[in-house]
Amino acid sequence: MADVRPPPLRSLDDFLLSSARFAVPDVRDLDRWNNRMINNLLYYQSNYFLSALGFLLMVGYFKPFQLFLGAVVVSLLFLGFVWAAENQAPLRRFRRNHPSICVFAILLVSYLFITVLGGVAVFLFGIAFPVLLILVHASVRLRSLKNKLENKLESIGLKRTPMGLLLEALGQEQEAGS
Repeated sequence: MADVRPPPLRSLDDFLLSSARFAVPDVRDLDRWNNRMINNLLYYQSNYFLSALGFLLMVGYFKPFQLFLGAVVVSLLFLGFVWAAENQAPLRRFRRNHPSICVFAILLVSYLFITVLGGVAVFLFGIAFPVLLILVHASVRLRSLKNKLENKLESIGLKRTPMGLLLEALGQEQEAGS
């Protein structure tokens, strides 16, 4: 864990503005779409983290307790899912074969818990909305040569990043960099 380093912040021009290229993914080729998303998540992880943090801080300013409660519930459910997936072979196979379903299941169960506890709007806007924006950007952002090179370094283990560890926990480490 000591060799994990966050990647550099990508320029706003590369992330969103003039040099950024976007295209709707081909929904008939799910493997290619998944590959694009994983590689963009790895390449732009610092930008995604800062975007989500900014949104969370804004929501946290107005509803701090509900945001904290939502963050605790989602974190505990995610950690419980990762622990269960590591200790149960059928769940581990399901996590590896259906990562999107697993993420949505964690978010749905979190939503149900928070509904019971209150703070649904805070959860939706403070946690789920930034995740949705990140996944949409990762889906439609076309990869550049620099993006492909950085992802190849991550996949062969020369670089370890927080997003790489998260994708590994979700069972997507074999996909990264391809």
